[in-house]
Amino acid sequence: MAVAGVSANRLELLQIADAVAREKNIDKEIVVEAIEEAIQKGAKSRYGAHHDIRAKIDIKSGELALTRHVTIVEDDWQPEDELEEFNDSAMVRLKDAMKRDPEAVVGKEYIEDLPPFEFGRVQTQMARQVVMGKVRDAERANQYEEFKDRVGEIVNGTVKRVEYGNTVVDLGRGEGIMRRNDSIPREIFNIGDRIRTYIYDVRPEAKGPQVMLSRSHPGFMAKLFA
Repeated sequence: MAVAGVSANRLELLQIADAVAREKNIDKEIVVEAIEEAIQKGAKSRYGAHHDIRAKIDIKSGELALTRHVTIVEDDWQPEDELEEFNDSAMVRLKDAMKRDPEAVVGKEYIEDLPPFEFGRVQTQMARQVVMGKVRDAERANQYEEFKDRVGEIVNGTVKRVEYGNTVVDLGRGEGIMRRNDSIPREIFNIGDRIRTYIYDVRPEAKGPQVMLSRSHPGFMAKLFA
């Protein structure tokens, strides 16, 4: 996954988004949003974490807008929780804004365009982590949606790996696991073997949905002879 830098060619950003979306089978918009977030974090590490910096990529042209925002707040602004505090890098009180802007009103934003910049090594690594984290989340959500309503189905797959008696099966748009006690006794599979299994449960877990497979479940035999 390449996230070269904010000064990357605008078409390159779209090409990256297109390539990742196709490879991972997720919406291009999700990838673009992840790249925007990565750029914002990289910019904050350059200009300061307290700045309200936003990145927006035009989904059609690939044009990148990198901007810093300052918002007018009430003179008596108070934090909503004890961890929040007045941020003079992203906020300005109304009385102070009116000294230089007679049209100042609460909620108005002052927007400053920021110049392109190259990501350093740390920023590039951080950007990569942000994008891949978002992509993994989208993949997990897609996989759960793909299989959550397929409990009770027989599916075809390919043995991906065998670990401690458990068989991991590539199902095309995700993978499932057949634990040792869900397999037929003395049945042995090797990597690359084609296999038919029965989905008996789909569990939404933090590390990704677990598609539970079986060849010994009563439902498997019932489906085979239906």
